[in-house]
Amino acid sequence: MVKKPITQAEFAAAVAAVAAVGSGGLDRNTTQSVVRTTLRWLAQIQPGHTVEIRVPPFAAVQAIDGPRHTRGTPPNVVEMDGGTWLDLVVGRLSWHEAVEQGRAHASGLRADLAGCFPMTSPTAMTSPTAMTSPPMDGA
Repeated sequence: MVKKPITQAEFAAAVAAVAAVGSGGLDRNTTQSVVRTTLRWLAQIQPGHTVEIRVPPFAAVQAIDGPRHTRGTPPNVVEMDGGTWLDLVVGRLSWHEAVEQGRAHASGLRADLAGCFPMTSPTAMTSPTAMTSPPMDGA
């Protein structure tokens, strides 16, 4: 079943909610909704199956154009908590800071998502970029 696409208005509302109160000021249900909306937005604007982006326990998506993964653990995995994801989305935290601080874990040749953040406008990152940087955690 194909999920209904996220609209620019839904994405903008999600970003505005985080920007207004900060990732730590959202209740669990709102955090879940905003994480899912922004993750799905990223998967829409960076379609593909090369990188699996996990934000447990809220959601996971596959995105970024490139070789498709079909079995087992994907070769390119990014994982972080909801607060870290939302801080990246609104630009309170840079990708490199998140990795250096151990708040985001990235493995695989295409797991550098620095070019995807911040996601502060519906038109940001509308064209795919090549994610070919070396792994950020030494893996």
